[in-house]
Amino acid sequence: MSKLLKVSIRQKAILVDGGQVRERKELSQPTMALLANVKKLGFTFSEPLLHALDSNPPSVHLKIYNTLQIVTGINKNWTPLVKGWDTPTGESIIDHLATWFHNITGSKRGTRLQCGHLIPDNTFPLERYNGCPFCGTPFEFGEIEHYGQGSKLKVLDLWTLEDAQAYLTSLLTSKTALDATQIDSLKMLLDEFPVPEVEISMKETAMVVIDALIEKEKADEAQTFFNSPNDILRYLWYKKTGFLQLIEPKTIVERTGKNDRHIGYVVAPSGGARSITAKEKLKLKYSRKDCRMVAKWLNDLDLSIQKCCEIMHPKRGMWVRFIRALRLAEYSKRQGFEKLAKLLDVFYNEKYTVFQGRVNHYRLRYDSGKTFAMLQERPGLFARSLFANMLWFGADDTTAAFGKVIDKVPARLVFTLSMYAENYFDKSMKRSVKPLGGTNKRIAPNRLLELYDDEQLKYMKDAVQDLCLLAMEKRFANIENEHQSIFIDEQLYKIPVAIGDRSESVQDLPSALMGTRFPIEGDKVRLFMQWGKGLKAQHLDMDLSCMVAYENKTARCSYSRLVATGCKHSGDIINIPHMVGTAEYIELNVPQLEAAGAKYVSFTCNAYSRGSISPNLVVGWMNSAHPMKISEKTGVAYDPSCVQHQVRVTQTLSKGLVFGVLDVEAREIVWLEMSFGGQVVQNLDVKGVKTLLSKLDSKLNIGHLLEIKAAAQGLEIITDFDEADEVYDTAWAQNAAAVTQLLVD
Repeated sequence: MSKLLKVSIRQKAILVDGGQVRERKELSQPTMALLANVKKLGFTFSEPLLHALDSNPPSVHLKIYNTLQIVTGINKNWTPLVKGWDTPTGESIIDHLATWFHNITGSKRGTRLQCGHLIPDNTFPLERYNGCPFCGTPFEFGEIEHYGQGSKLKVLDLWTLEDAQAYLTSLLTSKTALDATQIDSLKMLLDEFPVPEVEISMKETAMVVIDALIEKEKADEAQTFFNSPNDILRYLWYKKTGFLQLIEPKTIVERTGKNDRHIGYVVAPSGGARSITAKEKLKLKYSRKDCRMVAKWLNDLDLSIQKCCEIMHPKRGMWVRFIRALRLAEYSKRQGFEKLAKLLDVFYNEKYTVFQGRVNHYRLRYDSGKTFAMLQERPGLFARSLFANMLWFGADDTTAAFGKVIDKVPARLVFTLSMYAENYFDKSMKRSVKPLGGTNKRIAPNRLLELYDDEQLKYMKDAVQDLCLLAMEKRFANIENEHQSIFIDEQLYKIPVAIGDRSESVQDLPSALMGTRFPIEGDKVRLFMQWGKGLKAQHLDMDLSCMVAYENKTARCSYSRLVATGCKHSGDIINIPHMVGTAEYIELNVPQLEAAGAKYVSFTCNAYSRGSISPNLVVGWMNSAHPMKISEKTGVAYDPSCVQHQVRVTQTLSKGLVFGVLDVEAREIVWLEMSFGGQVVQNLDVKGVKTLLSKLDSKLNIGHLLEIKAAAQGLEIITDFDEADEVYDTAWAQNAAAVTQLLVD
C-alpha cells in the first residue's frame, strides 16, 4: 500500500482503497487534523479525496501523513554549516591559510574542536558555525522551524485501485522511453499488480516487465517479450549494471576512471579496505539455472539465424563475454538446443552479412537508388539517417524516397525529425548531444553544410518539417472522430512532449517533464541539496553551486566563493555526519541579479569526492510569494511547503549535474537535466547550457501537438471548458505516458 501511495503522490493524488464514501455535513476530527498537518507540508485535498478520507479510519490517515513526510524529506537533517547564513560570516582564504598553518605547526593558541582541528583566535567566528569551518564537519543539528510559508498549496486528488491499474497500463503502452521516475513507479506497480495483457511499445519498458516476471519465477512467460538476441543482451546488462540502455563496458570503466580522478588530495577508502575497480564490478558470473534460462531464450527465438547474428554483430565484444560466462557452448551440445548450436557456429565464424555494412557500401559509391532501396526496408534507420543523407544525396531525392515509407516510421521519430531540423541545418548552431554513458556535449555542425548556401539549407529544413507535418496530419485524419470542438489549456503550450528524454533522477513529489518552465512567484529562489541519509560518518563532499551568465562574463557562487552578486551560500560541508545526512543552500536574489544584468543562472551539484554524485542525493529549489525565513539558531532554511521542484539522483555516471536554469528576465526556471564532467562548477560549459536550452525550446509542446490533431480532424478550438467535446487540461497532461498516445503510429 505504501508503494502505491508514493506512486499516486507523483501523480498529484492520494490512493484510497475500498470503503463506501459517506458525505457528512462536517468532516471528522481525524480528517481535519490530517488536513491541517498536510497544509504545513504544502498540500491540500480535493473535495472527493476529503470525503473518501473521511470514510476511512485514522490508521489510513496516519499512513498517508507518514508517506508525505517521507517524500517531502522532513525526517532528514537540513542543518547547514553556518547559522543564519543569509548574513555572511566574512570568512576568507586568509582564515583557511592561518588555520592550516597553526595545525601543521602544532600551535595551541585557539579553540580545539571535536574534529581535532585548532581554530586560531581572530579567524573564523565560531559562534556562527554548526561545525568545523576548516574541514566542514558538522557537530550541531537542528529541526525544521518554519512550515507553511509557501504561497501555493499543491492540490491532491482522489486515486483508486482502478486509477493505479490504468496508470500501469499507460506506462506499459507509452510510445516514448520512460524516464527514471516512471520506471521507478512501474517497478512499484508491478510489485502490486499482475502484468496486464497489453502491447509494450518500448524495449526499456519490456526489460522492467521481464525482470518482474523472473522475480516471480515466471521465466517462461518472459520469452514472449524477447524479439531479438539484443533484447536478451539488454536484459542481462540491465540486471548487471542497472542501465536500461546498452552502455558499453569500456564506456562505464572510462567514466568511472574519470570520476575517480581528484584535483586535490586523495581520500583512502575507510578502514584501509581496497576499493573495487569498475572492471571487477563488471565481471560476469552466472548460476547453472541462469545459464539454462538464457540458453533456452536464445534457442526459442523466432528469428532466422542469419538475422540473429546480424543483430548481434554491433555488440560482438559484449556477446563474446556473455557467451563464455553463460556457458552457452556447453548447453548448445545438449538435446533440444540445436538452433543455439547453429547460432553460435555462424556467429563465431562470421558466416553472415551486416545490413549497415551494405548500406555504407552503396552510399560511399554514391548509388542513391540502392542506398534508398535498402533503407526503405528499415524505415526507422532511414529516419535516423535522413538529415545526413539529404546533405549527401540532395534534398529532393532523399525526401521523395523517405516519403514512401514515412507512414511506417514511429510517430516519436517523425516529430523528432521535425523538431531538430531547425538546429541541424544551421551552419552556426552547435548541437547538444549525450552519448550513452557520457556527459552532455556540444558538437560542431555537419561539415557538409558548408557545401550549401542559406537558402538551400532553409529549403531542406522546410522540406523535412512539411513532410513530417503532412504525415502526422494524415495519421490524425485517418482516425474517426465525431466530436466538433476541443479545449486546450494554455499551460500545455509550456509543457514539452516527452520525446528522447531519459532522465536519471527520480521525482518523489508531483513530477514534471524536462523542459517544463516554472514561474517565480517571489523575489527570491532558494536552492537546496541534501545527501548522506543512512550513510556512516565519512568524507563525502558534494557541492551545491550556481553559475551566473552575463552578456560577456560569468560569475559563480560555490564553496570557494560563498557570496556573489545576488547569491549567498550556506557554507561548504565536506564530511557527512553519522546516518542523518547534511544539507547546503544557496539563496538567489532575483532583483539584484536583474539589476546587475544577469541573463541566466545555472543550478548545479558536483561530486568533489572521488566517484560520481552520491546516490539518493536530493536537489531542488524553493520559491514563494511570501518571505522565506532562515533559522538564526541553526541556519535550517528548508520548508517543504515552499518547494517548487525537487529530484533525487538514483544512479549516474556523472560527476556534475545541472538541474535547473533561471531565466532572469522572464522570471522562469527551466527544469533540465544536463550532466557534465569535473569536480567543480568551473568545469561547466555555459555555452553547452544555452545549446541545451535551445534544443528544449525547439521541442514540440503538448499544446502544438493538440493543434495538429484539431486541424487534421476538423475540431474547433474553443476557450469554454464546459462546452468543449474534448478537454485537455493540466490534470490530463500530468500522466506523461498517457499523453504519448497522441503519437499515432
